[in-house]
Amino acid sequence: MNTDERSRDEQVTVAGPARGLPSTDEAVARRVGGLMLAVPDFPSPGVVFQDVTPVLADAAAFRLLVDWLARCAGPVEAVAGIEARGFVLGAPVAYALDVPFIPVRKAGKLPRAVHDVAYDLEYGTATLAMHADAPIGGRKVLVVDDVLATGGTADAACRLVERCKGDVTGVAVLLEISALGGRARLPGRPLHALLAV
Repeated sequence: MNTDERSRDEQVTVAGPARGLPSTDEAVARRVGGLMLAVPDFPSPGVVFQDVTPVLADAAAFRLLVDWLARCAGPVEAVAGIEARGFVLGAPVAYALDVPFIPVRKAGKLPRAVHDVAYDLEYGTATLAMHADAPIGGRKVLVVDDVLATGGTADAACRLVERCKGDVTGVAVLLEISALGGRARLPGRPLHALLAV
C-alpha cells in the first residue's frame, strides 16, 4: 500500500511542535507537521525517514513554512542552505528576506575555489564546501536545512560560514530529531526548529 492509499491517521503524527513556540507558530507547526510523512525502513532497515515532500506539494503550507523560517531568522544579511533540501527551503527564505543565498554543497560540486570542512558520520566521513568568495564576510548568516539529526552537517556548515568570515546568527530547520542530540553540536549557535520528534 502506498502512502496515498493510507488514512491520514496512519500517515501523520510523527512530529509535534518544537518546545517553546509562540501560539501562532504552534498553528504553523500543526499545519506543516500534519503533512509530514514517516517512511519506515528508508533508506535502510531500521531508519524512519522524515519525508517533507508533502509539505512542498502544498503551496499554502510551504508558504507558511518559508514565512516561519524567515521570521525566526531575525536580522540576517545572508542565508546559507545545505544541500539538498536546505536549498529548497533556504532559497525562498533568502528571497523573502531580500538577502543573498549561499549554497553549501557536497565535495566536488562547486566550480571555483572553495573552503571545505570534513565531518564525521556514523560510518565514515563526509565533506561540505562553500565558494571561498561567498559574499558573507562580516555578514550575519542564517544556516537553513530540513532536518537536524546528529548535528554534524549543520556544524560543518556553520564552520564554513565562519571560515568565510561570516557570523552565524542561527540554524533554522523544519524538524529536529531530539534523541540524536544534534543541538549539542551547535554551542553558541541558536537553533530554531519548527517541529521535534
